[in-house]
Amino acid sequence: MPKIKTTRTKRPPEGFEEIEAILDDYAKKMRDAENESHEGKRKAESLWPIMRISHTRSRYIYELYYKREAISRELYDWLLKEGYADANLVAKWKKSGYEKLCCLRCIQTKDMNYQGSTCVCRVPKAQLRAGTIVECVHCANFPASKVPTLLWRSDRNVAWRGSVMGLLAEQVVHVARSLTARAAAPQQAGVLSGANPAAWDAADPIKLWVIQVIIITGMTQILALIFGRIRQPRVIAEVIGGVILGPSIMGRIPGFSKTIFNTNSMPLLTLTGNIGLVFFLFLIGLEIDVRLVKKNARVSAAVSLAGLLVPLGLGAALGVGVYREFTNHTVNFGYFILFVAVAVGITAFPVLCRILTELKLLDTPVGAIVLAAGVGNDVVGWILLALTVALVNASTGLTALYVLLASAGFVLFLLFPIKWAYLALAKRTGSLEQGSPTTTMMTITLIMTLFSAFFTDIIGVHAIFGGFLAGLVIPHENGYAISMVEKMEDFVAILFLPIYFTLSGLRTNLGLLNDGITWGYIVIICCVAFFSKFIACGLTAYAAGMSWRESGAIGSLMSCKGLVELIVLNVGYTAGILDQRTFSMFVLHAIILTVMTTPLTIFFYPEHAQTHEGSYRTPVKTDAESPRSAPADEQLKTRFSIVLEKIEQLPAAMAISQLLQPAAHSPPSYVSSVAEEKAVEAHGISPIPGANVSIDALRLIELTNRTSAVLRSQESDHLLHNDPILSIFRTFGTLNRLSVSAALSVVNYDEFPDAIAQHARNADSQMVILPWARGATYEEDGAKNPFDGVFNRSGSQDQTSSVVYSEFIRKAFLHSPTDVALFVDRGLSSGAPGDHFLLLPFLGGPDDRLALSFLVQLCANSNVQGKVVWISKMEGGSFVAGGEATHATMAAADTVYGPHTTQTRIVSDTADNVLWERFSASPRLIFSKESSPRPLARIAELVQAEIAVRSNAIVLLGRSRRMAVESHAAELQALTSSKGAVVGSSVAKTLGDVGAALVASGTSASLLVLQAAVASN
Repeated sequence: MPKIKTTRTKRPPEGFEEIEAILDDYAKKMRDAENESHEGKRKAESLWPIMRISHTRSRYIYELYYKREAISRELYDWLLKEGYADANLVAKWKKSGYEKLCCLRCIQTKDMNYQGSTCVCRVPKAQLRAGTIVECVHCANFPASKVPTLLWRSDRNVAWRGSVMGLLAEQVVHVARSLTARAAAPQQAGVLSGANPAAWDAADPIKLWVIQVIIITGMTQILALIFGRIRQPRVIAEVIGGVILGPSIMGRIPGFSKTIFNTNSMPLLTLTGNIGLVFFLFLIGLEIDVRLVKKNARVSAAVSLAGLLVPLGLGAALGVGVYREFTNHTVNFGYFILFVAVAVGITAFPVLCRILTELKLLDTPVGAIVLAAGVGNDVVGWILLALTVALVNASTGLTALYVLLASAGFVLFLLFPIKWAYLALAKRTGSLEQGSPTTTMMTITLIMTLFSAFFTDIIGVHAIFGGFLAGLVIPHENGYAISMVEKMEDFVAILFLPIYFTLSGLRTNLGLLNDGITWGYIVIICCVAFFSKFIACGLTAYAAGMSWRESGAIGSLMSCKGLVELIVLNVGYTAGILDQRTFSMFVLHAIILTVMTTPLTIFFYPEHAQTHEGSYRTPVKTDAESPRSAPADEQLKTRFSIVLEKIEQLPAAMAISQLLQPAAHSPPSYVSSVAEEKAVEAHGISPIPGANVSIDALRLIELTNRTSAVLRSQESDHLLHNDPILSIFRTFGTLNRLSVSAALSVVNYDEFPDAIAQHARNADSQMVILPWARGATYEEDGAKNPFDGVFNRSGSQDQTSSVVYSEFIRKAFLHSPTDVALFVDRGLSSGAPGDHFLLLPFLGGPDDRLALSFLVQLCANSNVQGKVVWISKMEGGSFVAGGEATHATMAAADTVYGPHTTQTRIVSDTADNVLWERFSASPRLIFSKESSPRPLARIAELVQAEIAVRSNAIVLLGRSRRMAVESHAAELQALTSSKGAVVGSSVAKTLGDVGAALVASGTSASLLVLQAAVASN
């Protein structure tokens, strides 16, 4: 029995002081046992108390590290070295079948002369009656009167459980026991009686668990917002949040770790994280679509193979140095080398998907190759990790072989008969046809995932592999996988997953990286992990014919580590392959390489060098280089782009689209009479017989951190044909003789305006139409939405966040390379079927001229009538600004345009007069002129008068936020105050002064707000 050293020349590792009192108590008991009288005892009996205490103390240290994860690897190794635990006995406990071994003499066959018996600590005697408590013949472990929790019974089920049950299963049993073994009701009445809710209570652990979850979720959400601004994946925020909460930073606050992350509470938190990890691996399996491998199969296979072989070889070489410098030699050398090779060679496929989607590279050759190569790399990496875990957990090579064979058989069982049965059941229940799983299919999916995790866990492979395999079973047809992900992702990504990766940070102690050798190896690990991937994959892609920019981007993306690397590291840490120092080194390298991925990809593959599918290679032109459209007032518009984001916008899109096409009985041109034809020829536009209107519908889907959004982006080609909004609009176009083409874009919400501008360039559109319709509402007291008046709401709030949407509209106005029309649908009344009346209050300026020209084109439809009133301001109007009724908002800043000089004003006024003279002879329109000291008030009166006669009137107006004849801000403020309306400044910035005045005055007409292209003016 090794004797404990009592003199120490150096300070014990951190955490020793927390268990020192318990170890001192064991030492006192040991001294008492040694000094106990041996009179009348056999020699073996004299040693029994000593061996019991030694066993109990060794078991205590063993469970502190392997079961409860309450001490660091450094402290654990130090305790073994100092003799606090029997290192040889502990080494046996880590092998299958020896978990309950009481002493080493039990397995020494030369001492086994007790009538052919086998030690009951390993294999119970078959002839013993059930329930018989047996003491070891060597150490007398364990009589029920002394250690009832460690009884070894002659029950084969107990032996089976100890030798076969996996880590996750043990955690479930441990937590279930602690939750079900509730004591009697406590005497206290909670915090009202002075109880501390953060104190650990084994009978009621939910209180501290909730506190831990709130702290972890809050920290990761805040950091995710910060790192999201610099385009970093969310996993970085989760791990760094754990590092902050761990011993590196906040753990140095006295009492923080001991109170919030108490060692006794960690098993429940770890179990929660592991359950979340199982379902997250299920979602990763869902993301893997084997159809991706078929695209660019030759290049992607070569890149994937090079990205595995070279990093695995260099990783193995790196593992030799790390093993010799940092690792306790009790760890198997071969296992450690294999593990380091896997950690260096694996690629984080989920993070890779998110980066490609955010950078809009999925439809580029780089995106297609990296996705296909990442699938192969990811699958092979998981297989190698499963092999490593199986070897570590197996006691012999034959056991490892059995584990691998069982794993292979289970994979085949899942991917063929189970997948076929699942697909048949999905068809039978109608889930596959409707593209959404029913409650029955969701129940079957959850049970399949949990059972798969359970099976892989009990055969000696980690439970996460079962979750991953279950995800491969789910079909991708008709958006079924996307709908499945939508039902699960929020709970997993917001609650469970941050807990798991925060635990990685809690295990990371940067304080252990305290010497030059350690930091030197960190640099070497980063260099080997990055350049082995970058050079191998980049050169392979270049040899396959890719450009140097594309090759550099492929190499940078394939070097991404992310959350898959962290999962691998946690598996290695739990298996005892990594200690806390090496674990911290590899976690730091994973963070560094993941942070590098996005900037390097943008550097090698900027936007002007990207080649998107279906487009030709050409630099994206800036506004200054873009070809100028023809002047808005001299162009017949036949090519339109309509933006569709929500299904609520369909009625507005249909209403405005119906106005664009002439009626069936009208001539096929907007020139419908001899007089009008002469008028048109007089101002220089030749009639275009048979001009067909074409509409390009752009469906925008917001790209979020959700897995479902990434899947949508990957499967955008399939969604283009199955999207319900586009399907409805295509049918509408067919019924109304409109040529409708569709496109779908999955981008971040902030990039919607850029996506619209790019689509307008690619489709060569002459006008972009933005429908803005009322959304779902709910009653709410308190502050009003400044856009409630736009949709005639008084006591309800718009759930579509109108203020936020107005910022998007203003950015679309600013960035669009062509004319823009915003159609505010306030509910078209059913007057005469098919008849519409359009009213244009003309104030002058480029936007009003566009509105006049567009009105003439719309009136070519015999079902449309129009009226134009030119209102000029006369002197005499004075306005006193009122402030009480105006609801000011702090929305995004207004768009800024160039100054309005005297010369440009004269040119604009001349163009107004010329255009008015050209169109005023048209018999299909009513033209008139008026003067008023209050133009906005007069326009509101005209609109109210027309609505009283024609309830289906639509008001056309220029936005006039630039180069307007004069500012009407003072009159608008006075009008708003006099009406007592709740209209914010963002309304005027979005609709213009005239539109804001109509909203403030309470008119119910729908608005068509036009802005001429900035480039053309």
